[in-house]
Amino acid sequence: MKKRMQSNIIVKHIEEYSSFYIFHTVLLIMGVIFGAIVVNSLTGTQKEDLFYFINTFFHQLISGEVLSAKETFFHSLSYNSKYIGLMWILGMTMIGLPIILVLLFLKGMVVGFTIGFLVQQMGWKGFFLSFVSIIPQNIVIIPIFITVAVVSVSFSLQLIKKLFVKSLYQPFAPMLARYFMFFGCAILLLGFAAFIEGYITPYFMKGILNL
Repeated sequence: MKKRMQSNIIVKHIEEYSSFYIFHTVLLIMGVIFGAIVVNSLTGTQKEDLFYFINTFFHQLISGEVLSAKETFFHSLSYNSKYIGLMWILGMTMIGLPIILVLLFLKGMVVGFTIGFLVQQMGWKGFFLSFVSIIPQNIVIIPIFITVAVVSVSFSLQLIKKLFVKSLYQPFAPMLARYFMFFGCAILLLGFAAFIEGYITPYFMKGILNL
C-alpha cells in the first residue's frame, strides 16, 4: 500500500508538471547539441592540448595511477551534490530561476562536448569510449538534474505566487519540508550514480581502451 501511494504521488507529480519536464528535457538536449557543436570551434592547438591531457588520463587509468574507486566515488558525489545544491538554493531565492535553467543547459553542454570531442578525435573507439564512460552514471544523474531543475523552478514559482497573489493560501512549512525531503532523496540517488562512476565505469573504460 505504501509503495502504491508513493508511485501515485510520483505519477501525479509528473502529470502535473509534464510541460515543465518536456521544456527542461528539451533544454538539456539543446545543451548537448550545442556542446557537440562547440568542439568544432576549437583551434588545432587547443584540440591537441586537450587530447594530450585526455590521452594521459587514459594511460594512467590502464596502469592504475588515477584516483581509487573510493576517491572517485566521493569526488563524483561531492561535485554533483554541490551542483544540484546550487539549483536547490536558487529555487528558494525566486530571482535565481533563470540561473537554474542555465545550469541545466551547461550540464547538457558538458556531456555533448565530451562525446563530440572523443568521437572527433578517436572515431568509433571514441564513440564507444564516450558511451561506456558517460552513459552508465548519467542514466541516473541526468534524470535527477532534470527533476531537481523542475522542482526548483516550480518551488520558486510557488513562492512568487504566494508573495504576489494574496488570495492564494498555501501553508509554507509543509511546502518547504517537501522541498527538503526531495533534495535528500536526490542526494541518495546521486550516491548510487557515484558508485557506478567509481566502481563500475572504470572497468568498462579499460575494456574499450585495451581493444
